[in-house]
Amino acid sequence: MGQLNVRAEAIHPDLWFASQLAVARGRAITSGHDPLDSELPGRGWPTGSLTEVMLPQPGCGELRLLQPALAAVAQRPVFAVQPPHRLQPAALTWWGLKQENIHVLKPASTADALWAAEQILRAGTAGAVLFWQSQIHPDALRRLHLAAQRAETLFFLFRPMAAASATSPAPLRIALAPTPGGVNISFVKRRGPHRDDPVFVPLSPSPVLLNRNAPLDRRSSPAPAHREFLPDLAHASV
Repeated sequence: MGQLNVRAEAIHPDLWFASQLAVARGRAITSGHDPLDSELPGRGWPTGSLTEVMLPQPGCGELRLLQPALAAVAQRPVFAVQPPHRLQPAALTWWGLKQENIHVLKPASTADALWAAEQILRAGTAGAVLFWQSQIHPDALRRLHLAAQRAETLFFLFRPMAAASATSPAPLRIALAPTPGGVNISFVKRRGPHRDDPVFVPLSPSPVLLNRNAPLDRRSSPAPAHREFLPDLAHASV
């Protein structure tokens, strides 16, 4: 009997071979970084799905990493839910994002934030939803993942590095580690072969931020890897 050459997804969309990257179930948005795209199922960030990003601390380059993808969906609203800091409007303009399309929600409680994120996802009109949350119950994760599947929306949940050991329905989970000149990305979970070595993605600070914050940088002397989180940045990390 001849060998059967067929992709697992052809049998069922939730099947995939551990030896090969799965095909994206929906539309994938290029990350804008070729080394990373080559390691992402579908060669890009998945839409209609929960993607978890584990951080050693907010502001280690997560939004600079996502900037190309956010620019690709900038014609639709982008929601930042419970961002830990403010985002510099000049950076949005430099990135090609319209400030009027960026909506910031800072609910008073975690329950309200979860409800808001779920409703935005269910509405299906957003280009992207960025949600920072340190504590989240597995049931809430499942609800968010189900809500995300209703539309072609990029959905990133930013969590502490300790959450990497917790179970999650997210098909894609990555961990960021700042390094000189960029970030190292480790795959905690993906539909594809296990990868031990991280993927290095070079990231450059936005020139408008370096110029604008030069005096402040000299006073506070932040670490270069976390330069984006300065007191005058507005409503989302950079």
